[in-house]
Amino acid sequence: MPADENALPEAGLCNGTALRKATRRVSQLYDAVLAPCGLRSTQRSLLIHIARAGAPSMGELAAALVLDRSALAHNLKPLERDGLVQVVVDPRDRRGRLVELTALGKAMLEESLGLWQDAQARFEAAFGPEQARSLRAALAMIASPAFTAAFERA
Repeated sequence: MPADENALPEAGLCNGTALRKATRRVSQLYDAVLAPCGLRSTQRSLLIHIARAGAPSMGELAAALVLDRSALAHNLKPLERDGLVQVVVDPRDRRGRLVELTALGKAMLEESLGLWQDAQARFEAAFGPEQARSLRAALAMIASPAFTAAFERA
């Protein structure tokens, strides 16, 4: 049964859909620039978060990436398979797992740096440096626990 088109929201009004479409487009553009090093933008993001944190727990990494733990585990599998990361037992709590970059992961991250800088420069040239700064600030706010709390109160 076809939906009543008068009950459908106007195209472009859904914030979630607009964010997902924009995210997919930016990922496609960055992936194309990163292709020579063999990393996708999502994989590079994981490696960067791990590198910054040192050896985060699965929970810490999932929280930093705003992912649930099962999605994180799914995304880590190819990186682990390819020898870029290793998941090890937490020596402080044997029930926990820590994620570490391997030497190969560090090298791959280093190799990707120039390509990522090129993608960043292209984005800022196309979108504008000030607009890009404002966009990052707005997106960081949306990804924050404070926004989640405000959304749930509204």
